[in-house]
Amino acid sequence: MNKNLPDQTLGALASAIPGATRVFHEFQLDFCCGGNKTLAEATEQQGLDLAVVVGALNTLGTDPAFGVDWREAAVEELVAHIVTRFHERHRVQLPELIRLSRRVEHVHTGRPGCPSGLADLLEGLQQELESHMMKEEQVLFPMLVRGMGAQAQAPISVMRFEHEQHGTALDSILRLTNNITPPVNACNTWRALYGGLNAFKEDLMQHIHLENNVLFLNASQVAKGAHHG
Repeated sequence: MNKNLPDQTLGALASAIPGATRVFHEFQLDFCCGGNKTLAEATEQQGLDLAVVVGALNTLGTDPAFGVDWREAAVEELVAHIVTRFHERHRVQLPELIRLSRRVEHVHTGRPGCPSGLADLLEGLQQELESHMMKEEQVLFPMLVRGMGAQAQAPISVMRFEHEQHGTALDSILRLTNNITPPVNACNTWRALYGGLNAFKEDLMQHIHLENNVLFLNASQVAKGAHHG
């Protein structure tokens, strides 16, 4: 693997190296909203040993499941993937997570580690995400598929701003749930809730990464090319 990993941005590495996002999750490196930081900057800010993270990235094999380099895909293909793999999945994930968190909060209220306020937080995020995804599906994605990258720069900047808000909500979820770690003697519902939350967090970060660092970036580069052309 190339030697200049520390100088590449988290967003570029997450796009280029199959499985890199797993490593970033493990070290809690934000590759979606913080995707424009270099690996060296991000590890320094987190107080991590750069060599350890580079070592973890270097051990990644090419898992065929991660085989698609979405930077090479057609816009229509990437948009379809985002909608079916992430938008539709979030619409299924969140109602169930809200239901489970209401149960855990109701049964275990007052117990140490009980994530009080989690269900309300998830409901707020669900409303934000639904409105966000509708705007993308009805307005922005059709513009990008039609090659209107230059005209789409204003809506793209709004979507990037909303992604930052989703990232802030994820931070609040991590704070409320002790980094999504259930207490030692947690019941099955509590464990199911945190298992689902972890999957949702990974999906949402991957979703934002593909939009910020691939779809929107490509549209901006095309727009710049058209501007200079």
